Amino acid sequence: MPSASSTPNEITAKLGLHGVLDSEVVKTLTVTYNGLLNNPAFPNTPVDLAVYKAGIDSFAALVVDAEDGGTKAIKAKDKQRVEVIRMYTLLGHYVEAACNDDVATFNTSSFTAVSTVRANTPQPLGNASIKWVDRGANSGQVLVRVAPLTGAVSYELRYGLVGNGGAPPATWTSLPLAGTKTVTLNNLTAGADYAFQVRALGKLGYSDWSDSVTFICA
Repeated sequence: MPSASSTPNEITAKLGLHGVLDSEVVKTLTVTYNGLLNNPAFPNTPVDLAVYKAGIDSFAALVVDAEDGGTKAIKAKDKQRVEVIRMYTLLGHYVEAACNDDVATFNTSSFTAVSTVRANTPQPLGNASIKWVDRGANSGQVLVRVAPLTGAVSYELRYGLVGNGGAPPATWTSLPLAGTKTVTLNNLTAGADYAFQVRALGKLGYSDWSDSVTFICA
């Protein structure tokens, strides 16, 4: 066993069985018993495996006895549940230490490792979009507002004149946006048809450009 000052184990066994159905507890314990039995990687278990097996069998029998709802049987079952989970926990910590942080060795025990994937791992952004486009107070003025996108830290808006037959703009004008407040675009050509697109910037880079929204400037 490692000393108290040693480096913590990188592999951690999933040991919490609170709220797990009794029948599932029996299955989990039985799987780990089978994984440790005659396993050369774990020869010095802190709980004698014969005692562990007897405890599991006793608990399984008490689970059946308690199905009739008798108070005495339920109390006996609950008491034995605590005892077998205590043994299971001791064995789990032993496996953590004895596997020397080798995943393949750990897995032979049939214990389950806690996932090391962090919940806040950056994820790719979804699709950016334009919330609405409207005319401004003055001629040649257009108001644009992009829709907020979870995970975005900033946005980039681009716009250009729609080509003949509704073709995409030949050239675009880009405008970086720090957020999703309404943007006022000035000095556009009155009566001209414009296309607007937006993309979002997240921790993993830019999203794709959104579908175009077209609008005739007043």
